[in-house]
Amino acid sequence: MILSYFSALVALPILGVWGGQIPVIDGVIGGVPAVYSEPQNLKVATTSATTPGKLRVVENSGVCETTQGVYQASGYGDLTATESIWFWFFASRKNPDTAPLALWFNGGPGSSSMIGLFQEHGPCRITNDSSTVTLNPYSWNNEANVLYIDQPVGVGFSHGDLKVGTSQAAAADVWTFLQIFFSDTRFAKFQPNKLALWTESYGGHYGPTFAAHFLAQNAAIDAGTVKGVKLNLKVLGVGDGLTDPLVQYPGYIIYAGSNPYHPLVSTSVITRANTSWTSASGCRAQITDCYNGGSNSVCSKAQSFCNNKILSPLAGNYDVYYVPTPNPDPYPPDFSDYLASVSNKIGAEVTWEQSNNQVYNNFAATGLRQVDKLNTTFTSLYQKQQFANYTVAGQTAGQFKNAGTFSYVRIYGAGHEVPAYKVVPSTTSELLGIDCSSTLVWQFGRRTSSIPDV
Repeated sequence: MILSYFSALVALPILGVWGGQIPVIDGVIGGVPAVYSEPQNLKVATTSATTPGKLRVVENSGVCETTQGVYQASGYGDLTATESIWFWFFASRKNPDTAPLALWFNGGPGSSSMIGLFQEHGPCRITNDSSTVTLNPYSWNNEANVLYIDQPVGVGFSHGDLKVGTSQAAAADVWTFLQIFFSDTRFAKFQPNKLALWTESYGGHYGPTFAAHFLAQNAAIDAGTVKGVKLNLKVLGVGDGLTDPLVQYPGYIIYAGSNPYHPLVSTSVITRANTSWTSASGCRAQITDCYNGGSNSVCSKAQSFCNNKILSPLAGNYDVYYVPTPNPDPYPPDFSDYLASVSNKIGAEVTWEQSNNQVYNNFAATGLRQVDKLNTTFTSLYQKQQFANYTVAGQTAGQFKNAGTFSYVRIYGAGHEVPAYKVVPSTTSELLGIDCSSTLVWQFGRRTSSIPDV
């Protein structure tokens, strides 16, 4: 079930690290603060009365999901008296009692999963003028119960002590939240259902780490060393994920100069980036030092150097979310004002923010170091496979490979948030991976297709 990052992904674009899902620090995409401050209680709700170990829920608010008879709930799972995780649950539009449960996590680190809800695959979509939402006929909850979670604490509508700075710590908090969620009588019935863990961008770290933690906890429950309810994890899905920098950074350089649209920068910028990659003390060497047991400061320095010298310069003046478009690109549209207008109805207790810089800084202090190359038992088989056309309604929509229970899908003409840019309505069930135990990766496409834009 653990993902592998294959050579086929190398030539994909440098997107996946901006568009609101990762901060720009001192003008550098994914930069590291010059002065790091210790975690602080920067996001505390003054009006909340927490109930540690329990949920606080607003049911059927009428916001977003307006399909008659479809249940929804939003609110908080209180990990402790000072740590509250925000969630928004939407029941499946058909057969909710037996439909799989899909978890959704946006990346960052530090970005809200409301991005996925309102810009990608939720029951509603924000309109292009950001004024309201419209019902999404291609929502993932057509096929599955979907649970959007703002994590770590401090992200989006979540609030409390900002302690988390690694994917492992985030995984432990998400496990605790899910134990609280499934112990609630309103949601306990979903615990035996198939569980799919979906994420994107920095989710290339979150997804495998969360999945590994869930499986380890399940084993510990079986062994009697941990108490709790097991998670019936069947699917791990990662969209446009950040996984292995040793593979991805040279891919950024290649793509910036040669892609289906246009060069992103001049040859001189590409030459400087190449030098920054290959020099004796350059990005590749620093990442390798981090991999080889480097300290937090070594890994943080590597992140700072690589993003300052390679990633950020190579973006040029194009939207890193969608490179065919120059900056500024208004799409996907902002939805912060809309969320503010409905926050009381859905039970939110703090002002929503798309990305929390302090949470990001906590991770940056460790160099975003959860970067081990990911492997699967199907690696050798995958490498022997040839790409086949991925078709939707008789149209070529991309390419795919399957190896055992590992699948890789490239969607043509999409941006970093694939569902925000391309509609693949007949394959919702397939992309959710709900029909079998599997791992699935999607990636930004390499050329446009005739699939209608959203």
